[in-house]
Amino acid sequence: MTKTNRFSRSSARVVPIRKAATLETVRLVCPDSAQAGLISESFGLPVIDSDGIRDLHRQMILDTADSLEDGLGERAMQIHLQRIVGAFVGSAHGAGQFYSKAVTEARDATAKGANDLRDEDLDGPVGFDSNAQRKREFAADMGLQAHALRSAAEGTVTAYEDVVGEAWKPFERTIENPGQTVDRKAAELQMAALG
Repeated sequence: MTKTNRFSRSSARVVPIRKAATLETVRLVCPDSAQAGLISESFGLPVIDSDGIRDLHRQMILDTADSLEDGLGERAMQIHLQRIVGAFVGSAHGAGQFYSKAVTEARDATAKGANDLRDEDLDGPVGFDSNAQRKREFAADMGLQAHALRSAAEGTVTAYEDVVGEAWKPFERTIENPGQTVDRKAAELQMAALG
């Protein structure tokens, strides 16, 4: 009787290193104050207090650093604040990307609605918005959320610079020997094949 070892070879995947979100990338995907004001005005939505959000989050980070000053060394404080600020920047970046996607969907739905021969894109019954209108309103809501999170991120980045004394930049892990883990896995598979 022959014993066959069946093992699945996990294909080695090349995972591209994802660039961390920066305040610059956040500013590219999130509406600024002027655009947020225009969105609020056009859709009848509340006006976002950008400066208030920015100042509140800046003060929050300053208060956090002040309360931890006796318990953390300089480097530990820098690492801790870098992580906190990174979370705010990452959240704003994700919201901005989601907003961009919502705008694209709203544009597509609006363009389809301009075609008089498509029944599916026509306005619904009286009292109901069309699909395109719902998508535009959703995109507007997402734009204001992205703007609010952008303001929060800007406040935390400013506070980081005030506390640490240098500009915030995202943490990027360097991989010293990326092939080592693949080699180790290959060796394990080879040893399993030998019995």
